[in-house]
Amino acid sequence: MHRSQDEKLAKLHLKNITKRFTTTDAKNDHVTAVEKIDLLIEEGEFVCFVGPSGCGKSTLLNILAGLDRPSEGEIILNGQPIDGTGPDRIIVFQENALFPWLKVIDNVEFGLKVAGLNKEKRREIAMHYLETMQLTKFADSYTYQLSGGMKQRVSLARALVMDPEVLLMDEPFAALDSQTRDLLSVELQLIWSKTKKTIIFVTHNIMESVCLGDRVIVFTNRPGKVKKEIIIDHRRPRLSEDNDLQPFYRAVLDELKSEVTATRRNVDL
Repeated sequence: MHRSQDEKLAKLHLKNITKRFTTTDAKNDHVTAVEKIDLLIEEGEFVCFVGPSGCGKSTLLNILAGLDRPSEGEIILNGQPIDGTGPDRIIVFQENALFPWLKVIDNVEFGLKVAGLNKEKRREIAMHYLETMQLTKFADSYTYQLSGGMKQRVSLARALVMDPEVLLMDEPFAALDSQTRDLLSVELQLIWSKTKKTIIFVTHNIMESVCLGDRVIVFTNRPGKVKKEIIIDHRRPRLSEDNDLQPFYRAVLDELKSEVTATRRNVDL
């Protein structure tokens, strides 16, 4: 079967992805997390995934990272199916997963060291991204000495030094206060505009998705399916207090309302 021209040009193709899990109870029933997800993501596009809790957004991100395999379907990157993890896809989690016994510079250099780069080259690359994240003066600090927002900046710098083709972000700002979250949102937009990385960003926060995304993918209640794709055609950098973003916010909210209600109804049952 020949792929369409759009499929050939897409950076990523999530092709009919379904993921089922076997329950741990005596019945060994199957729970479907996501079902028949088919998405094309372009080179350099910033895409946000939004949906009710338990709809499979993070599961889908893990499949994209190669940390899990779909029950059906496949992920196509640059025209080739992915098989496991790889340096072309780096994931940034909500929990920063930094090494507290290492200094900031050593955390950022870690992946480059594993990749075999010499000390001088990896220090040069690491310092470039620490400067980008405004962390240069903290290079010799230990991560446990940093605030939550600064730790996430270190996590982002550590991901960027690997120069991944696709940056996957799983609610990286969720645990931060609103002021820090807004600041990092602007910084991430500026970094994206410079690097033109393909970014897939999972969030529960509607305004965050509208501020960050070129496109917001709204998922249904479990099993997660694509309910709506909303294009955010607005100037950057975007700020959460910008009233011109309200129509986009309402469009996403309207799609989510019934899905959140369905989630609560299932929990009550």
